[in-house]
Parts: sequence; structure tokens; C-alpha cells
Amino acid sequence: MKTRYSSLVSVKKNAMQKSERVVQDANKKLRDAQEALQKSIEELQEITSPQHGFIAEFLANRTLLDSQRALIKHNEEWVHYANSQLQNAREALKYDMIEYEKFKYLELQEIEKFLKEKKIQEAKDLDEIALMTFGNKNDKRQAL
Repeated sequence: MKTRYSSLVSVKKNAMQKSERVVQDANKKLRDAQEALQKSIEELQEITSPQHGFIAEFLANRTLLDSQRALIKHNEEWVHYANSQLQNAREALKYDMIEYEKFKYLELQEIEKFLKEKKIQEAKDLDEIALMTFGNKNDKRQAL
């Protein structure tokens, strides 16, 4: 049944579904960031320091450790950013869900109001038919 809220309900439902997709994308990005962080931490643990050799090897190893630590820091920031994006997406989804439910409720109230009015009108029509039928029976009885 179409009401004046039907188009708004469909718009709000589309917005809610879009927000759900954004939350799913944000979840995926957060998982990717966490996996990258975990992988960079594991790679740091795999780096072994030379026990003997030239100073150049020690300096190269130190540079490698520094770059891996920088990568870990970058990935930690990425996880933090992805987490904040996920929180923002969840808040937007929550707002869109509330808006959708609000207009869905208003539409339902209008449908119930229409059905109630229709039921009252049908009762009035049935009463009128009953009175007309009763009146016709009384007229026929009086004529006999």
C-alpha cells in the first residue's frame, strides 16, 4: 500500500544499505591494516643481526631494522586510521537505521489509520444495508 511516506522509506532504506556497505568496506580495510601490521612485526622478528663481520654489514642491518620499525609505525597508524573510519561508518549506519525505522513506523501508523477508517466505513455501510433491508421487510409485512 502506498502512503505519503513510502518514497521516503525507500530512500532511507537505500541510505541504510549504502551505510551497511561502507561499514563492510571499513571492516575489510581494518582487517587488511591489521594483517599488514602483523606481517611487518613478523618480518622484524625474522631479521637477524650479524655476529661478526665488517662495520658496513652492521650499518646495513641497522638501516634494515630502522626501516622495518618505520614500516611498523606506519602500519600502526594505518590500523588506528582504519579503526576511526570504522567507528565513523558505524555511527553513520546507526543514524541511517534510526531514520529508516522512524519513517517505517510513520508509514505503518498511516496504514493502520487508513485500515481503521476503512473498517469503520465498512461497518457504517453494513449498518446502512441492514437498516434498508430491515425497512424493506417491515414494509412488505405491513403490506400483507
